[in-house]
Amino acid sequence: MSLIELDFERPGNPVDTIETVATINDWTFERSDDDEITISMGGVWCDYHVSFSWMEDVEALHLAAAFDLKVTEQRKAEVLALMALVNEQLWMGHFDLWSQESVVMFRQSLLLAGGAEANPSQIEGLLGNTLDSCERFYQSFQFVVWAGNSATEALEAALFETAGEA
Repeated sequence: MSLIELDFERPGNPVDTIETVATINDWTFERSDDDEITISMGGVWCDYHVSFSWMEDVEALHLAAAFDLKVTEQRKAEVLALMALVNEQLWMGHFDLWSQESVVMFRQSLLLAGGAEANPSQIEGLLGNTLDSCERFYQSFQFVVWAGNSATEALEAALFETAGEA
Protein backbone atom coordinates (compact mmCIF):
# COMPACT_ATOMS: atom_id res chain seq x y z
CA MET A 1 0.00 0.00 0.00
CA SER A 2 1.40 3.36 -0.99
CA LEU A 3 1.09 6.30 1.36
CA ILE A 4 1.33 8.75 -1.53
CA GLU A 5 -0.22 8.13 -4.92
CA LEU A 6 1.82 9.84 -7.63
CA ASP A 7 2.34 9.02 -11.26
CA PHE A 8 5.78 9.76 -12.62
CA GLU A 9 8.05 8.68 -15.43
CA ARG A 10 11.56 7.69 -14.35
CA PRO A 11 13.96 9.73 -16.49
CA GLY A 12 16.56 6.99 -16.86
CA ASN A 13 17.94 3.71 -15.65
CA PRO A 14 20.38 4.19 -12.73
CA VAL A 15 22.59 1.43 -14.17
CA ASP A 16 23.34 3.77 -17.08
CA THR A 17 24.82 6.23 -14.56
CA ILE A 18 26.96 3.46 -13.05
CA GLU A 19 28.24 2.52 -16.50
CA THR A 20 29.18 6.16 -17.13
CA VAL A 21 31.04 6.38 -13.80
CA ALA A 22 32.88 3.09 -14.56
CA THR A 23 33.86 4.34 -18.02
CA ILE A 24 35.13 7.70 -16.72
CA ASN A 25 37.23 5.92 -14.05
CA ASP A 26 38.50 3.32 -16.54
CA TRP A 27 37.14 0.43 -14.44
CA THR A 28 36.55 -2.95 -16.01
CA PHE A 29 32.85 -3.73 -16.13
CA GLU A 30 30.33 -6.09 -17.68
CA ARG A 31 26.74 -5.15 -18.35
CA SER A 32 24.76 -8.40 -18.32
CA ASP A 33 21.41 -6.71 -19.04
CA ASP A 34 19.66 -3.36 -18.71
CA ASP A 35 19.28 -3.69 -14.94
CA GLU A 36 22.63 -5.24 -13.93
CA ILE A 37 26.29 -4.33 -14.10
CA THR A 38 29.40 -5.80 -12.48
CA ILE A 39 32.54 -3.74 -11.90
CA SER A 40 35.95 -5.25 -11.12
CA MET A 41 38.13 -3.22 -8.80
CA GLY A 42 41.49 -3.96 -7.23
CA GLY A 43 41.90 -3.75 -3.49
CA VAL A 44 44.85 -4.14 -1.15
CA TRP A 45 43.86 -7.66 -0.04
CA CYS A 46 42.05 -8.96 -3.13
CA ASP A 47 40.13 -7.97 -6.25
CA TYR A 48 36.48 -7.14 -5.71
CA HIS A 49 33.65 -7.81 -8.10
CA VAL A 50 30.92 -5.33 -7.27
CA SER A 51 27.51 -6.06 -8.72
CA PHE A 52 24.77 -3.44 -9.03
CA SER A 53 21.16 -4.46 -9.67
CA TRP A 54 18.32 -2.03 -10.33
CA MET A 55 15.21 -3.37 -8.61
CA GLU A 56 12.43 -1.36 -10.20
CA ASP A 57 9.62 -2.91 -8.15
CA VAL A 58 11.09 -1.44 -4.93
CA GLU A 59 12.86 1.47 -6.65
CA ALA A 60 16.21 0.56 -5.15
CA LEU A 61 19.70 0.13 -6.48
CA HIS A 62 21.24 -2.91 -4.80
CA LEU A 63 25.01 -3.33 -4.50
CA ALA A 64 26.74 -6.60 -3.59
CA ALA A 65 30.47 -7.29 -3.35
CA ALA A 66 31.56 -10.87 -2.75
CA PHE A 67 34.88 -11.92 -1.22
CA ASP A 68 36.89 -14.65 -2.87
CA LEU A 69 36.65 -16.58 0.39
CA LYS A 70 34.69 -19.81 0.79
CA VAL A 71 33.35 -20.48 4.28
CA THR A 72 33.57 -24.09 5.36
CA GLU A 73 30.72 -25.65 7.29
CA GLN A 74 33.01 -26.02 10.33
CA ARG A 75 33.72 -22.24 10.42
CA LYS A 76 30.24 -21.03 9.48
CA ALA A 77 29.00 -20.35 13.04
CA GLU A 78 32.12 -18.34 13.90
CA VAL A 79 31.88 -16.36 10.63
CA LEU A 80 28.25 -15.52 11.45
CA ALA A 81 29.33 -14.39 14.92
CA LEU A 82 32.01 -12.20 13.33
CA MET A 83 29.45 -10.71 10.94
CA ALA A 84 27.25 -9.70 13.85
CA LEU A 85 30.19 -7.98 15.55
CA VAL A 86 31.37 -6.30 12.33
CA ASN A 87 27.89 -5.10 11.36
CA GLU A 88 27.65 -3.30 14.71
CA GLN A 89 30.61 -1.19 13.54
CA LEU A 90 29.04 -0.12 10.23
CA TRP A 91 26.91 2.93 9.53
CA MET A 92 25.96 1.92 5.99
CA GLY A 93 25.65 -1.51 4.43
CA HIS A 94 26.18 -4.88 6.05
CA PHE A 95 28.04 -8.14 5.64
CA ASP A 96 26.08 -11.25 4.85
CA LEU A 97 26.75 -14.91 4.09
CA TRP A 98 25.46 -16.02 0.71
CA SER A 99 24.37 -19.46 1.83
CA GLN A 100 24.02 -20.88 -1.70
CA GLU A 101 27.74 -20.34 -2.40
CA SER A 102 29.08 -20.08 1.20
CA VAL A 103 30.67 -16.74 0.32
CA VAL A 104 31.00 -13.60 2.46
CA MET A 105 29.51 -10.54 0.79
CA PHE A 106 28.94 -6.89 1.53
CA ARG A 107 25.56 -5.45 0.59
CA GLN A 108 23.87 -2.07 0.60
CA SER A 109 21.10 -0.31 -1.29
CA LEU A 110 20.28 3.15 -2.50
CA LEU A 111 16.58 3.97 -2.35
CA LEU A 112 15.44 6.00 -5.37
CA ALA A 113 11.71 6.18 -4.67
CA GLY A 114 9.43 8.67 -6.37
CA GLY A 115 11.54 9.11 -9.48
CA ALA A 116 14.78 10.11 -7.74
CA GLU A 117 17.88 9.72 -9.88
CA ALA A 118 21.24 8.34 -8.83
CA ASN A 119 24.02 10.82 -9.49
CA PRO A 120 27.73 10.03 -9.97
CA SER A 121 28.61 11.26 -6.46
CA GLN A 122 26.13 8.84 -4.90
CA ILE A 123 27.50 5.94 -6.97
CA GLU A 124 31.08 6.81 -6.02
CA GLY A 125 29.98 7.10 -2.38
CA LEU A 126 28.41 3.63 -2.46
CA LEU A 127 31.52 2.16 -4.05
CA GLY A 128 33.84 3.99 -1.66
CA ASN A 129 31.91 2.77 1.40
CA THR A 130 31.88 -0.76 0.00
CA LEU A 131 35.62 -0.88 -0.67
CA ASP A 132 36.47 0.75 2.67
CA SER A 133 34.32 -1.77 4.56
CA CYS A 134 35.63 -4.76 2.61
CA GLU A 135 39.26 -3.71 2.97
CA ARG A 136 38.87 -2.95 6.66
CA PHE A 137 37.37 -6.33 7.58
CA TYR A 138 38.69 -8.73 4.89
CA GLN A 139 41.53 -9.97 7.08
CA SER A 140 39.14 -10.58 9.98
CA PHE A 141 37.16 -13.00 7.85
CA GLN A 142 40.41 -14.66 6.76
CA PHE A 143 41.54 -14.98 10.38
CA VAL A 144 38.32 -16.82 11.21
CA VAL A 145 38.13 -19.02 8.09
CA TRP A 146 41.81 -19.88 7.55
CA ALA A 147 43.56 -19.26 10.88
CA GLY A 148 40.79 -20.61 13.11
CA ASN A 149 40.61 -17.46 15.25
CA SER A 150 37.50 -16.60 17.23
CA ALA A 151 35.24 -13.80 16.00
CA THR A 152 36.34 -11.55 18.87
CA GLU A 153 40.06 -12.11 18.21
CA ALA A 154 39.61 -11.47 14.49
CA LEU A 155 37.65 -8.27 15.03
CA GLU A 156 40.18 -6.94 17.55
CA ALA A 157 42.92 -7.45 14.94
CA ALA A 158 40.93 -5.47 12.35
CA LEU A 159 40.12 -2.62 14.72
CA PHE A 160 43.70 -2.32 15.95
CA GLU A 161 45.06 1.03 14.79
CA THR A 162 48.65 2.12 15.07
CA ALA A 163 49.59 5.58 16.27
CA GLY A 164 52.57 7.47 14.91
CA GLU A 165 55.29 6.20 12.61
CA ALA A 166 58.09 3.72 13.04
